[in-house]
Amino acid sequence: MPAKNAPAKKTTGANFENQLQELESIVEQLEGGELPLDDALKVFEKGVKLSRQCQQLLAEAEQKVTILMDNQEQTFEVDDE
Repeated sequence: MPAKNAPAKKTTGANFENQLQELESIVEQLEGGELPLDDALKVFEKGVKLSRQCQQLLAEAEQKVTILMDNQEQTFEVDDE
């Protein structure tokens, strides 16, 4: 079963990278100023959604890193005694 967990983590990373790339594309479209107002609003809404998803993925990654670092510090404390 560990093999199934590893691809899921890669998918999350790839998912983040894909979402970030799409978000960058949206920013470029909006900065171009050539979209009609209705289209610009739809693209902006999609960008906000992608931004929130990216923030959520980053928060989850940060939480994992914090947990790993806390576990590592506890390991070092045990080794010092």
